[in-house]
Amino acid sequence: MTKGMILTAQEILDEIRLLGSDSYKRVIFKHGVKEPCFGVKISELQKIVKRIKKDYQLALDLYDTGVYDAMYLAGLIADDAKMTKKDLQRWVSQANCSAVCGSPVAWVASGSKHGYELAVEWIDSKKPLVAVAGWATLGSLVSIKDDAELDLAAFQRLLQRVQKEIHQAPDLVRYQMNSFVIAVGCYVKALTDTAIQVAEKIGPVTADLGDNSCQVPFAPDYIRKVQQRDAIGKKRKTAKC
Repeated sequence: MTKGMILTAQEILDEIRLLGSDSYKRVIFKHGVKEPCFGVKISELQKIVKRIKKDYQLALDLYDTGVYDAMYLAGLIADDAKMTKKDLQRWVSQANCSAVCGSPVAWVASGSKHGYELAVEWIDSKKPLVAVAGWATLGSLVSIKDDAELDLAAFQRLLQRVQKEIHQAPDLVRYQMNSFVIAVGCYVKALTDTAIQVAEKIGPVTADLGDNSCQVPFAPDYIRKVQQRDAIGKKRKTAKC
């Protein structure tokens, strides 16, 4: 590729198709990923990210392909600040698995100007994947935003909502709600004690996460381990990984 040449989504698809492997594809399918998918390892996608950096339009075009690997890559290169509410609503509506809703959609939404507004809308959705995106976005928000930018009273109410609703929620939503409690406890120092109290009242959380070895973390223990490392409240530069 010539330096300075603008890449198209089709060119990226042609490139990453060759990087896929059936063995990795089998692994991620056990985590809920669905076709179309090439089975490209994240480490390979990260190499492309280093070349592209950010590209708003290319991210939109890649996501619109519907190919899992391209949708994941779209989340990594998206220019979050340029994402409109319409863009994000389209992304959540096109996502066909929790791996997309809980990662690229949530990352980009949390980095946009519309993250909190959309997240609280999405968690009310009767569609489990949309609700997953909502809770994951909220968890991403607390990990990257300064506490001064967060409505702590609203997040305290959200913790109480999780306590009340988590055991009746669908499996994937239940997992993401539990992750939200952990995120608040680990990243928002003022709410750590509240998060632990809520997590204790919730107790162990179970969820069918598919044919894999994944388990739902016990939130109180997870938060306390972060406390022991003296890492409570240490924010991330980005939710993307």
